[in-house]
Amino acid sequence: MRAPEDEAERIDWVALARAPRIGPVTFFQLIARYGTPGDVLSAMPYISADRDAAHRELEAAHSLGADILTAADAGFPGALSTLSPPPPVITVRGQVDLFAKPAIALVGARDASAAGRKIARQLAAGLGAAGFVTVSGLARGIDGEAHAASLETGTIAVLAGSVDQVYPPQHGDLYQAVCEQGIIVSERALGHRATARDFPRRNRIITGLALGTVVIEAAERSGSLISARMAGEQGREVMAVPGSPLDPRAAGTNRLLRNGATLVRHAGDVVEAVSAQLREDGHIDWAPVLPLDPPAPQPDQADGLAARVLEALSPTPLPIAEIARASNCSARQCAALLMELEIDGKALTHAGGLASRT
Repeated sequence: MRAPEDEAERIDWVALARAPRIGPVTFFQLIARYGTPGDVLSAMPYISADRDAAHRELEAAHSLGADILTAADAGFPGALSTLSPPPPVITVRGQVDLFAKPAIALVGARDASAAGRKIARQLAAGLGAAGFVTVSGLARGIDGEAHAASLETGTIAVLAGSVDQVYPPQHGDLYQAVCEQGIIVSERALGHRATARDFPRRNRIITGLALGTVVIEAAERSGSLISARMAGEQGREVMAVPGSPLDPRAAGTNRLLRNGATLVRHAGDVVEAVSAQLREDGHIDWAPVLPLDPPAPQPDQADGLAARVLEALSPTPLPIAEIARASNCSARQCAALLMELEIDGKALTHAGGLASRT
């Protein structure tokens, strides 16, 4: 994958990434087939890619003090480059040198207890003192506490909407502080207001940026458990703080622990859990992977493959390898398409390499 060499190539990257029906899976299949986004757009003029809109978005990002990074750029976070597929483009605002430091995701309940909030602050501060950046989603509760407690040492807020959309609104001051002392990240185009389908994609980036994810409080059915599952699928450490069996906000974290997540009590436990992944200087060597298997199908063929994967699903969870065989595709392609179907609310992936229809 070659990085854009000039503004025209960068416009092509953004235009193709923002085109209707071109998700991350199809994007990298097309790159594998044709070479560059410009070559894709030349070979397939019927793709509704708006170069003018992409140019305006790049200019608006620069006016905001933000940058749009492609997955081929040298400054693209190494941790995200290992995802299959990585986001084709992300918009970042703030101290991007923090991407070079090891990161830990801290996630949990929006209606967190006082004890949960205190633990989040202590973990974030302790991890910062140990040389780690924190990653979370700028939500109420655990997210906000983690960001606020690690502003001085570095924090990354991943938004479901675009980097110019503050959500929730009451975190306006915290958002501004993260812009100045940390990094704001989003996969969405400027001006995009978050919808429910954007949060799984946001959670995937939160866990993808981190060596491991710590769940501090989570009910039995919560977005934090989705984040924990994504972290496990990405090969990252999954950790949880135990809680009282009488508190429903601890039901999800206790279940994670029962299913094999690492129990953590303080920052020292987190550092110990991920220390084997670090070099002696405290950093990590991320090895980018080929996002998908070439040769790439045409967009209509990619749509056909997604339809076959969806048809192979049932309400009962099935092994992804079995779904792939039924769909006549590789397991990697199947897993990537399941991620897109889950974002669209059509599929669910489960622990143990299983997936089902919603």
